[in-house]
Amino acid sequence: MRRNASTYLENWLHDPNRRPLVVRGARQVGKTWLIRDLAGRAGRDLVELNFERDPRLARHFADHDPRRVLENLALTLDRDISPERSLLFLDEVQAAGEVLASLRWFAEELPALPVVAAGSLLELRLGQGGHGMPVGRVSYCHVGPLSFPEYLRAHDQHRLLEHLGAWLPGQALALAAHEQANVWFERYVMVGGMPRVVTADVDANDARATRRLQHDLAASFRDDFTKYAGRADPSLLDAVLLAIAANLGRKFVYAHIGEGVKQHQAKRMLALLAEARVCHLVRHTHANGLPLGGEVKETFRKAILLDVGLAHALLATPAGPRFPKLGELSPAVRGQLMEQIAGQQLAALDDDACSEPALYYWQREGGRPGEIDFVCSLQQRIVPIEIKSGATGAMKSLHQFMFDKNLTAAVRLVASPPVVQTMAVKTTQGQDVTYRLASLPHYLAWRLPQVMASLSG
Repeated sequence: MRRNASTYLENWLHDPNRRPLVVRGARQVGKTWLIRDLAGRAGRDLVELNFERDPRLARHFADHDPRRVLENLALTLDRDISPERSLLFLDEVQAAGEVLASLRWFAEELPALPVVAAGSLLELRLGQGGHGMPVGRVSYCHVGPLSFPEYLRAHDQHRLLEHLGAWLPGQALALAAHEQANVWFERYVMVGGMPRVVTADVDANDARATRRLQHDLAASFRDDFTKYAGRADPSLLDAVLLAIAANLGRKFVYAHIGEGVKQHQAKRMLALLAEARVCHLVRHTHANGLPLGGEVKETFRKAILLDVGLAHALLATPAGPRFPKLGELSPAVRGQLMEQIAGQQLAALDDDACSEPALYYWQREGGRPGEIDFVCSLQQRIVPIEIKSGATGAMKSLHQFMFDKNLTAAVRLVASPPVVQTMAVKTTQGQDVTYRLASLPHYLAWRLPQVMASLSG
């Protein structure tokens, strides 16, 4: 599968001023495959060290001279290692956190050798063992599940992807393209973006096999909870993970997790799951200006899972020989899945830059109820995003938000074809408000930066 991150990695490899790269991301999002693929396409001799499989390899990095490190590795591995022709890959580096400190010596003493470090639960290991990154001497790359465009490419739907990528506000989207995109997007909602699951979906059209893989993936994440030793009770982590799935789209309330779970425990468990990239926090922003993270309310938060496939496993959505249609699921579960997939797509908007996902929402404090599902920063402007599982839905909160924040453009993700219109309405308080509303089908969420750029122009 061609991943968006591949372009970022290629640019990093050919950058004359590159620094050692640390690839971050949850387990099984494809970090190892990406580095192997990079070495193969670049014609580099891949020197892959797996510290979980062979912890003894870490002893070679005690020397601060990277050339001696390579000499010792060459002897141990019985192979040539050339800075000009090789790529050094430090996989599962969380099992040898002290190796990360050596990256500074490679950056300073041997810049000709491209070095990549990757691992699952990396942030947890750093926080646990007192090991830190060599600040200012490494670059970072975040890898998540496959986005919808990547999913289409995996299924060789290049013609459809090209058609969707060419659409701009003000143009009509062909009915055939809309219908095909809806079919594939609904399948994406059922499959998710974890590479192993997507590969199975491509190879065999068997919904039951896909569901089994999603359950296996969820089980592997839960099995990892024993690796949080000294920092968390696995049973508490499990309770919080189940609570995230049950509360998709709603404010995450610590007190609702379960009997006997104290608030400070639940807060810590949620933070650990976010550190491990098993979930993403959706933080409350007052949205009075940019950056959105500059004015947050820490006691308000929502959470989504890493991937919608985990949601299916934890919510126990059914599957027979085929996947159920979204309309066949209960309205509550359908709403949870659409909130999850929307957040997952928004988290991947900066995928080309491999930046760390940052998600926000807005909720009125006290008085009248009101909430905006997501608030993003696009084209240096604040953009509220409403999520609808169907083709329509009330927008009272959005109208009031646009008036209160004096904004000019908003987005609504719906099931109908794309349309951009000028809204001239009154709020529930009788105030006149005018703004541009881009009503986009969920399958076009990945086009939001281009859509907002067009509206800005």
